[in-house]
Amino acid sequence: MKSDNKIYVWEYIEEYKKNKRNILNIVDNVFNSGQLILGKQVRKFENNFSRYVDCKYGIGVNSGTDALLIALMAVGVKKYDEVVTVSNTAVPTVSAIVSSGAIPVYVDIDDKDYLLDTAKLEQSITKKTKAIIAVNLYGQSCNYDKINKIAKKYNIKVIEDCAQSAGAMYKNKPSGSMGDLSAFSFYPTKNLGGYGDGGMVITNNKKLYNRCLMLRKYGMKKTYYSELHGINSRLDEVQAAILNFKLKKLNEFVKKRRNIANIYNQCLKNTELILPNENKHNYHSYYVYVVRHKKRKKILDYLSKNKIFCNISYPYPIHSMKGYRHLTKKNNLRNTNLLAKEIFSLPMYPELSLENVDKVIKILKQF
Repeated sequence: MKSDNKIYVWEYIEEYKKNKRNILNIVDNVFNSGQLILGKQVRKFENNFSRYVDCKYGIGVNSGTDALLIALMAVGVKKYDEVVTVSNTAVPTVSAIVSSGAIPVYVDIDDKDYLLDTAKLEQSITKKTKAIIAVNLYGQSCNYDKINKIAKKYNIKVIEDCAQSAGAMYKNKPSGSMGDLSAFSFYPTKNLGGYGDGGMVITNNKKLYNRCLMLRKYGMKKTYYSELHGINSRLDEVQAAILNFKLKKLNEFVKKRRNIANIYNQCLKNTELILPNENKHNYHSYYVYVVRHKKRKKILDYLSKNKIFCNISYPYPIHSMKGYRHLTKKNNLRNTNLLAKEIFSLPMYPELSLENVDKVIKILKQF
């Protein structure tokens, strides 16, 4: 617990204290190696993480946003193409689509798991549809049996947005192993987070792999010669080395998250909160623990007065934002709009003490 007795939705200080000596040694070794960008540590992490996801290839990039953009560029998405996704997601999902030149087409979410509603997916596909970005939101994977079946029918690509789902499983398959490509974020808050930005594209397709390698470095296959238009998106050696160290702990981190989620589930099941639902065939990695209540603002104010600081993921659907609403088709997004007014996240991270979990539960029950 921090000295100010505040409980935050996420923090890294305790984890850093536990691993400080290792982390500082890792950084020192990198600085003494003579290689800071796209070196031995990046290649090692690409190999280690792609094996973890049970795929052949990994391409380390600057961020999860870039991972999505490069994945879209790799499958040939271009100006005025359409990419189907959800609006209840982080901005980067849609930012990447728009940056690729394509137009986002939103499917409503299921009100039980907050994931893409596969029953409404097919009706959003047109002749212009080039790809589906399925967002494995909050730490739980989408229904890829149905998504891949529809994608195959229309000959479109599936990109998994796995920014929040490292360590999750669907039918015993790792999150990130079920699309044509997948995009991961290693932003500090993530299940596998570094101490800065970082991301990775994962695929089993060698042709897409080679294309992604070029796209992350100006479209170059050899130095100073661009084969195609690309971007500058390189994972640095420091973050890769730290992530190599933390990858060994990822399963342990997820188990701790699931234990906290189980305590919340058991102790809050008789309250008025609507608790998260773990779908059949899923192994939820609980990036965040999202609940619902119609009196969200009052609850958050009450928690804040008691030094418990939560988060809303997400208060504004992307289609409602000034930066993107001009691109929005008039799809029926009833659940998306409704849930944005009710959802919020309770404190959730591996080093959250059980004492603080109990305090959160106690205060919520007193509301």
